[in-house]
Amino acid sequence: MIPNENEAVIDDLMAFQESKEYYAKIGKAWKRGYLLYGPPDTGKSTMIAAMANFLDDGVYDLELTTVKNNSELRKLFIETTGKSIIVIEDIDRFVNLTGKRSIEKKTASDKDSNNDNKPKVPVEPEKDDVTKVTLSGLLNFIDGLWSACGGEGIIVFSTNHKEKLD
Repeated sequence: MIPNENEAVIDDLMAFQESKEYYAKIGKAWKRGYLLYGPPDTGKSTMIAAMANFLDDGVYDLELTTVKNNSELRKLFIETTGKSIIVIEDIDRFVNLTGKRSIEKKTASDKDSNNDNKPKVPVEPEKDDVTKVTLSGLLNFIDGLWSACGGEGIIVFSTNHKEKLD
């Protein structure tokens, strides 16, 4: 990573650590989020480890493909400790979370159909794509009512393809 960006993240983490009273005063959850992006092997995971070491925080690696639904996501979040970094790596892999890709997928399948007069048969999602975690559920997890639970919390997303995110 670019050295100046590393310093900016460290400065931001220090400011965040010292802002507990400010967050309490304005009634906002004491949370911070980061998106780390770039090609493979550019230091995203190393940066997460460095952040955890710097803050002396625990790290929870949240694999969204194993989460069945929004309720399970909420339960997992509640089980984390207050002083932790929650990591969701390769967020761009979770295509079902975004409306943009669903529309693109539907448009592409509509183009494949040559006969518009025939009734369209619902297509079963591929097994890899089945997840009941919604974009709304994930946003609530990050910044909604669920985020008000617990104390200090940092969430880090990583992606190799920032342009794929809505």
